Amino acid sequence: MREESRTESLFHRDNREQKLRKLNLGCGEFKKDGYLNVDFAAASGPDTCHDLNRLPYPFADGSFDLIEADHLLEHLNDPFSVMRELHRIGADGCKIRLRVPHFSRGFTHPQHCRGFDASFPLYFNPDFKGGYQGVDLELQNMRLRWFAQVYLKRTVMPGWMCSAAELAGAVIDAFARLSPYICSRLWCFWVGGFDEIEFSFRVSKKTVAS
Repeated sequence: MREESRTESLFHRDNREQKLRKLNLGCGEFKKDGYLNVDFAAASGPDTCHDLNRLPYPFADGSFDLIEADHLLEHLNDPFSVMRELHRIGADGCKIRLRVPHFSRGFTHPQHCRGFDASFPLYFNPDFKGGYQGVDLELQNMRLRWFAQVYLKRTVMPGWMCSAAELAGAVIDAFARLSPYICSRLWCFWVGGFDEIEFSFRVSKKTVAS
């Protein structure tokens, strides 16, 4: 009876994972309803426990329609290999939403291996001769944020200070959106750097006619 119950539990878990077409990578304590939540730390109770530096990930090709990773990529050893893996497990048209530290503040955390710039999406454009990585990801949106991860900052900052910083950030972000490239190259340090840059990609799996 015990073995039957275990088998039934595994069946329901596998069946649930097959239905979930949204992936939350590196969830930590911030799991999302309706997503398959993945993290290396079993203590946080993810749906799937996996070391995200270890490739391939335990998912079939084209498994997901939406992949999100919030401040994960900067902790991993080889971001380009991870992006190739996300392209593999994403279905054609899958949206990949990444939030990572901007280089202007990317190394303020002791575990960050790198920061990111507005040039990152170029490496997934087949027309970019300076280092195309062989996976076609169409950039749909790129946004710089001066004051990010407010849900964490409210635990250590007074409420009024967070509200004031959010207001200031909204103004600064509006100017940054005019041209993330100019902001990154010219004036980002004038405002103390940006906490975050967000990329939204669309997976393209075009077949090349022979």
